[in-house]
Amino acid sequence: MKIIVCVKQVPDPQMPLASFKIDSNTNKLIPAPGIPPVINGYDEQAVEAALRIKEGSSDSTITVLSLGTDLVSDVIKKPLSMGADELILLQDDAFKDSDDYATAQALAAAIKKIGEYDIVICGRQASDFDAGLVGAGIGEILGLPVITIARDIKMADGVVRVEKVVADGYEVIEGEPPLVVTVSNELGEPRYPTLRGIMAAGRKQPIVWSAADIGMDASLLGLSGSKVRLMNLSQPEKVSQVEFIEGDTSAETGVNLALKLREDKII
Repeated sequence: MKIIVCVKQVPDPQMPLASFKIDSNTNKLIPAPGIPPVINGYDEQAVEAALRIKEGSSDSTITVLSLGTDLVSDVIKKPLSMGADELILLQDDAFKDSDDYATAQALAAAIKKIGEYDIVICGRQASDFDAGLVGAGIGEILGLPVITIARDIKMADGVVRVEKVVADGYEVIEGEPPLVVTVSNELGEPRYPTLRGIMAAGRKQPIVWSAADIGMDASLLGLSGSKVRLMNLSQPEKVSQVEFIEGDTSAETGVNLALKLREDKII
C-alpha cells in the first residue's frame, strides 16, 4: 500500500489575537515574532489516518508532499517524526502566491511524478483560508474518485472503506484504489511524535522539487496561474454595545427586558 499525504504549513491558529497583523499593502499576514508556523491541523489528522492504515499493513509506505516558499524545516518535518517514511517539498519561487487551483495543479503534477500510489489523503481544509478545495481539485485533475470529510479510513481485501461524516451521523463508502480522501477532525487526535521519531526525522533529508522538476510551466503557477485574485484582506472590527436593563424588582426587570427586545424586533 503506497500512501501520499498532502500537508500545508500555516500560521499558528492559536496565536494571540494581538499578534495577528496584516500588511495592507501586500494583503498578507505579517509573521508574528516568536510564534512559528505549524502543520495545518486537518493535515496532521490526514497523517494520522495514513499511519493507522500503515499499522494494519506492514508493507505500506507513506510519502508526505508539501508546497511552499518559506517552509520551516523543524515544522514541515513533523510528519516524519510521527512515522511517515518520506518527505517531498515543492519549493520554488514559481509557487509563490498560488491559489487553490494552482496549488492543486502543482501537487497533482508531483503525484504523477511519484508514479505509484493507492491513496492520496488530504486534510478537509486549511486553517488559513478554510477553502477546502485542494483535495477535491487534485482528484479532478488526476481523474480519481474523491471521498470527502472522512472520520475513518480502512483498507481490506483491496478495497478502501471510508466513514464519511454527514449532518446526522456518517455513511460508509467503499472504493477501489487509487482514490483521494479528505480527512476531518472527527478522525480523532493525531499522535504525538516520539523522541525516537524526532531523532530519526532529524537525520532524514527531504527531497526538494522545483516547478521544472515536476514538468510545470511557471506561467501556470503562482499569481499568473491562479484563478482567484485577492482584492483585500483585513481584520474584522469587533464592535459591541452593552445596555443594562433595570427595574425595581426582578419581575419588573424581566418585563423591561422583554419590552426592549420587542422594541428592537429581536422577539
